[in-house]
Amino acid sequence: MNQARVWRWLSIGVVATFGLMIPAEAGATKKAPQSQPKAQPQSQPQSQPETRKLSKAALYKFLSKSARDKKTGGAIFGRIASTAQGLSWKGIETKKLTGNLRQLVVTGGPNTYLVREISGDIYILWLPADAAALKKGTQSPYADLQAKIGNKMSFHAQVVTQTVDGVEYRFLRLTKVPKRMMLDRLFFIAIVLLLFLTMVGMGLTLTLGDFAMVFKKPSGMVVGIVCQFGLLPLIAFGVGRAFGYYETYPFIFLGLILVASSPGGVTSNLMTYLGKGDVALSVSLTAVCTVAALVFTPLLLGLYGGNIPDFTIPMGAVFKQILVLVIVPLFLGMLVRGKWERLAKKLEKPFAMIGVSALLFLIVVGVWSNIEKFAETTRYSPKFYFTVFLLTFTGMLVSGLIAKAVRISNYQIRAISLECGLRNASLAMTIAILLQDRIGDFYSSMFFTSAIFGLCMYGAGALSIWLYRYALPVKPVKSTEGEQEA
Repeated sequence: MNQARVWRWLSIGVVATFGLMIPAEAGATKKAPQSQPKAQPQSQPQSQPETRKLSKAALYKFLSKSARDKKTGGAIFGRIASTAQGLSWKGIETKKLTGNLRQLVVTGGPNTYLVREISGDIYILWLPADAAALKKGTQSPYADLQAKIGNKMSFHAQVVTQTVDGVEYRFLRLTKVPKRMMLDRLFFIAIVLLLFLTMVGMGLTLTLGDFAMVFKKPSGMVVGIVCQFGLLPLIAFGVGRAFGYYETYPFIFLGLILVASSPGGVTSNLMTYLGKGDVALSVSLTAVCTVAALVFTPLLLGLYGGNIPDFTIPMGAVFKQILVLVIVPLFLGMLVRGKWERLAKKLEKPFAMIGVSALLFLIVVGVWSNIEKFAETTRYSPKFYFTVFLLTFTGMLVSGLIAKAVRISNYQIRAISLECGLRNASLAMTIAILLQDRIGDFYSSMFFTSAIFGLCMYGAGALSIWLYRYALPVKPVKSTEGEQEA
């Protein structure tokens, strides 16, 4: 009887215990959702994107890449244009700045004008809604903008900063007609005119016999041509990749390829004379390679620079520029030499001086007008100047070794070596300045690289001539033609 009572009370206790536990578990389940909302605000991300303030170079790279993007470029520039039209310019102070006008051709969207200040700052040019204001002859500050692309000008404008798609832009509105800098105007005319006259002068010194040197001295001519269009562009490619310019600053890389793909010029003939080399071979190499540049220069630019992302090489434009500025004046000079030999001989020295002076003028004025670039030590660091000097000096050194290996005389090796390392920097600078707007070289890096090469090659040439006395000695033996031979 007692045992029955004990089991009954134990059963009641177990049931009561489970009864109390079940509501407690259920209650805990119901309370859990009530505590979740308190933790939610801490884990939610911010809904507004942060504004990105890109560096000068990064902003231009982003804009130029977007302009060529067939999928999103049109929409991006459409929103930029729409934002610009909604800006308020009331009460904005007018400022004066100096810079260049550029244009981005946008795939599937509105073409956009940019102003790049000398300091490197980039502005998006606000355009009036009335397209008539852009036409030539109007009183608008925006009249005939297309004709002013690439010019260095002084601007009077208002500036407003605005964010579009999380990227910060500075918009610029013209208040006066931009005025082109006189030095820039004179320089552009001079660079084309002086190159034309230089090539006329070269033609005055040439006859068909100079081209026949290919058959008279075949080994020297073949090695010289191979070194000019085979060796130096390859060295430029290797040096540009080794120092990282292909990835970081592709237009510096392209500038190295451009100047290395250009033919020799009057400087190589002068330095060969001073270095007691085969001047006749040097002149013939210059003549043959200048004509060959019509094909090789655009071809090599396309070969070594064609794989650089975000832009293409306009090989047709390079071909036309060389044809008009090099081949036509060269044959014009040869025509004068063929019909009026006396006149041509009288004009040889004055035009030779024009050629040397032209190169020095283009380098000095070009560097002076871009003097602010020396302050861009990130882009143009000591490594940059070393790279350019290394290119020209290595070209002379390696071409000399190749010529020596095939047993060419020291007398001719001196000419081949100098012809390989000393290039027509005037031609390279002219092509660079005529191409920069078309391919998006916003910082004129190709031109600046060519100009620095034009300076460095004199130092490299002088060093090579000094080394020739020990490495490539020649005997002063008179030949029937009055030349010194080894």
